[in-house]
Amino acid sequence: MNFPFYIARRYLKSASKNTAINIINGIASLGIIAGALALFVVLSVFSGLKDFSLSFSNDFDPDLKLTSTLGKSLTITPDQANKINKIESIQAHSKIVEERVLFVFDGKEHVTYLKGVDSLFREVNEVEKTLIQGQWPEPYTTQVAIGYGIHQKLSLGLFDFNNPFEVYVPKPGKGLIENPDDAFNRSILSPVGIYAINEDLDSKYVFADIALAQELLGYGESQFSGIEFKLAPKANERKVVQQLEQIFSNVTIRNRAQLNDSLYKMLNTENLAVYLIFTLVIIVALFNLIGALIMMILDKKANLKTLYNLGTEVKDLRKIFLLQGTLLSVVGGIIGLVLGIGIVILQQKFSLIMITPTLAYPVVFTLENVAIVLATISILGFLASLIASSRVNEKLLR
Repeated sequence: MNFPFYIARRYLKSASKNTAINIINGIASLGIIAGALALFVVLSVFSGLKDFSLSFSNDFDPDLKLTSTLGKSLTITPDQANKINKIESIQAHSKIVEERVLFVFDGKEHVTYLKGVDSLFREVNEVEKTLIQGQWPEPYTTQVAIGYGIHQKLSLGLFDFNNPFEVYVPKPGKGLIENPDDAFNRSILSPVGIYAINEDLDSKYVFADIALAQELLGYGESQFSGIEFKLAPKANERKVVQQLEQIFSNVTIRNRAQLNDSLYKMLNTENLAVYLIFTLVIIVALFNLIGALIMMILDKKANLKTLYNLGTEVKDLRKIFLLQGTLLSVVGGIIGLVLGIGIVILQQKFSLIMITPTLAYPVVFTLENVAIVLATISILGFLASLIASSRVNEKLLR
């Protein structure tokens, strides 16, 4: 057995004759345990909040979205459609027509996106389950589903036949406009459903039948804004993207994270900030470890002198306390992790802390968080032990 490791393990297990040193060691151990527990619980909470925040957009966004890089629309040929159907990893796909237009109701105006969707849209997105009132629009009609934010801004209700809900889309073309009425394609819509996801999305889209959107935008039957895909559960996303790029040219294919780039960046930045803050707390707690190791070095000074006189090198004597502090950090980190995992599991099963009477505080147990906490405690504990063990030198031993 490695000599420094053997001594370090003995020192870790045995109590000192000096009560003050035992108390300092106990405080250092509690600090490490509490730091590991707090860091793991906080990371689990933020993982839960991240999943909770993304769950709203996950019901709305596809796994992959294909759009043209050369303009607002692309043409899909029957041959390309057949090739898409042959890709086994694609569970469903839906063609969409999307454009920013003007909506008018009872003298109030709102500029937002009209999104025309086909009959397969509900197989790709679970947006239908976000309906809080009414129903999903029927195909080949002027029925639409509006967001709760649009409903509030325009004071627009369902099946309101007294005031028309109108959409205005600029006509494509060049030259001067002599008659303002000729500048827009116009249609009267029938709101039949209201969806609610989050504040941004509730004011962003009005869902309509794809044929109506194509007619308003002057698109042909095979002309679309893009295609949205739902992948099979164990599909290889990168492989699917490569297959689609072989079918289409001059297209951009984005996954769910890329579609919500700003949201993912915000959540990841918050997670990093919290990690750094609690890492700083752990660093402060490890000052107790440095102090405890220095006190242990002074307490064992006589033993160290004996070992030194017997021929043990100074570097090996330093290694004793380096290993002792590292072992103490790892053991304390593991104990803190076990306690933290217990708290997280209890919250998941019994909802001990509630945000609202019906919504438990979201927490998620992940092996990634376990690895992050254990690595953080081990690395910082090693560095703290390295600082403390440097006090062992020839001057001390003479």
